[in-house]
Amino acid sequence: MKITNLVIIFVVVLIPFLYMNTNKVNTQRLTSELEIRYNGAVDTAVRDAAKSLKININQNKEAQYESRKKVNVNVSEGITSFWHTMFLNFDAQNDKVTQGVLKQYVPAIVFIGYDGYYLYTIDKYKNPDSQTESKHLLQPKKPYAYVDQFNNSLSFTLDDFVTAYDSSSKTWHYGKRAEIALDCPTIPLLQDAEAFERIRKSTIVNSLQGDLQYYINYYNEHAKRYGIAYTFTLPTINQEEWNNTIDDVGVLAFVQGMPMGNTTYNHYAFGGSRLIKRSTIKAAIEKRTGLKYYFKDTCANIFTKNEYEVQETYGSEKEAAEAGYHPLSCINPALIIKK
Repeated sequence: MKITNLVIIFVVVLIPFLYMNTNKVNTQRLTSELEIRYNGAVDTAVRDAAKSLKININQNKEAQYESRKKVNVNVSEGITSFWHTMFLNFDAQNDKVTQGVLKQYVPAIVFIGYDGYYLYTIDKYKNPDSQTESKHLLQPKKPYAYVDQFNNSLSFTLDDFVTAYDSSSKTWHYGKRAEIALDCPTIPLLQDAEAFERIRKSTIVNSLQGDLQYYINYYNEHAKRYGIAYTFTLPTINQEEWNNTIDDVGVLAFVQGMPMGNTTYNHYAFGGSRLIKRSTIKAAIEKRTGLKYYFKDTCANIFTKNEYEVQETYGSEKEAAEAGYHPLSCINPALIIKK
């Protein structure tokens, strides 16, 4: 057989494989682009919802001096803002059918308040005709409650303020842990700052996880009735992310099972309400060297546009560092901070 014939046969055999490989690569690329778009839409919706939590008609419910985290959250505004941004980003602001479909892929939203949290998820209710229906409903506020081995009851907050019931004296106490510890010697947890902080965080996280697991499992029953074959589950969230989530008032939303090419879209997003103004971190590239640096926005005027080109804005130095940027000193721009 001539060499040319062998080459022709080889090319004929190879072409289908090349086509399938190219098609697979293109599909993966399109899926990745779609995932980035969806992530942006969900993240933006959560951030907008978190910002809306601080909208209060009653000024007396705004943040009080005793705690920077003590804020009355406006959950109804948060819900309205979340759906408004979701529908806008998915081009469904005027399409009730698409809106209904989108809602089926949101098994739960958590609104984290100062002294308790609200779950917004599918639940049954009676319509005006006394018929049972299911839709997203806001569950009653649940406190961050804890009972120790001596039947002492504590209601935690997002900081060290606590409401404690002393079972031995049958009295209630409210205030910072260190302040009421002297009045409650029979409540061991109030006497140990480190143990108090550890139990406080674990109580809040465990309560959130337990309720989310319950309602997401319940949501699977609802989803089957609407022809959604996907099994909704509580995603694995590491301890550091949970601790960051419960550090301040905010919103945690889950979007799962949405068709995306040959796979399904699964994402969860957290947004803080930004009730306390914090310095943001500017990430920039030095034009002369191409090196990546970050600095606080409060000293951004030190770095002229001729020398640095801002690329990103981060909420913390850790985020900027993880993205490959190096710190710059605001006092001396030429000095790289050594850690």
